[in-house]
Amino acid sequence: MAARLPRRTIRLRLTLLYGTLFVVAGAALLAITYALAYGTLGPVTSGTVSSDGQFFIGTTSGGAIAGGPPDSQLALTPNQLGQSLQAQAEAQRAADLRQLLIVSLIALLIMAALSVALGWLVAGRALHPLRAMTGKAQQISEVNLHERLAVAGPNDELKELGDTFDGLLGRLDTAFAAQKRFVANASHELRTPLTLQRAMLEVALADPAADTDSLRAVCHRVLATGEAQERMIEALLTLARSQRGLDLRQPVDLATVVTDVLTTYRPGPAVTAEPARTVGDRRLVERLVANLVDNAVHHNVPDGWVTVHTGTVHGRPMLRVANGGPMIPVHRVGALFQPFLRLSERTGNADGHGLGLSIVAAIANAHGADIAATANPTGGLTVTVTFPAIGVLHSAVLVR
Repeated sequence: MAARLPRRTIRLRLTLLYGTLFVVAGAALLAITYALAYGTLGPVTSGTVSSDGQFFIGTTSGGAIAGGPPDSQLALTPNQLGQSLQAQAEAQRAADLRQLLIVSLIALLIMAALSVALGWLVAGRALHPLRAMTGKAQQISEVNLHERLAVAGPNDELKELGDTFDGLLGRLDTAFAAQKRFVANASHELRTPLTLQRAMLEVALADPAADTDSLRAVCHRVLATGEAQERMIEALLTLARSQRGLDLRQPVDLATVVTDVLTTYRPGPAVTAEPARTVGDRRLVERLVANLVDNAVHHNVPDGWVTVHTGTVHGRPMLRVANGGPMIPVHRVGALFQPFLRLSERTGNADGHGLGLSIVAAIANAHGADIAATANPTGGLTVTVTFPAIGVLHSAVLVR
């Protein structure tokens, strides 16, 4: 595993980056200034002309000063005058440029040092929110997923990063809580029939007057409880398999699946077997349809109605199952898809485990399908599953 870099590495890198950028920009500015000064500085001279056409230049003990009050006058020819003025101008120009370069370099070095110091402070200030976020994130674990970074400040990239991380923590918190509830509920559901079986066997064995018929009845009850456990375990395995994703994708006709599932109900429904094709795992799709139909049949009122439709919505295959059961509060509809949930407002068989709609939701999610549930105004529930494929509308009606 790679060694962990010191915490100040990023700050040092940013400081060097700021300082380098400033030095490069300052050097470029210095070069431009020097080039402009080199082009604009030129010789500045003055002289006088005598009555006989000779040129004179004023001189002092410090050297020739063009146009100044002369201590003595030297007669120069035009060529000598031009050479003297050119030499003076070049010397003055070189001295000015050299002085400008020296002063600029000194200023550049001073500002470079200041830029490094300021860069260190700015980098530290810029990285402070990241250090705070890192410290809080390191303290968050599965036991305190409810805590958030809660980054304050303007709506910049850092706050967006903090808000995104908070959203991730929220989703993880929800997932962990759901998993804990699922494990607790699954443990309770599996332990209850085991406790019941143990109690029935202990009572039967403790009864000295127990005969063959009574023991046989106890055995039948134990077998029935074991069958309920098998259904529970099968439902849990199906739910886990659905949440894992699809291992097999093949063409599936929703119309054929619905027809096959509804043939197990008596009286048999009238089915219009028109194609409604999708792609996925046929066994999981069959379980989805069976769970929806079972849910509609079991959670119903006496002589209630159940309808099953398949077809297309905007080019996508659709399965819709509705029933005329008891009234369901609108705010509780979404919670019906949570595992092991049973609403007191819904009537059904005592052997239900509250996994039917949660398995439906997991299978739909594995197939990339959209699922929607609506409480009917007159009672009951309508569940619509829309798959990513093409189908043809048909319907089947089942009345019980």
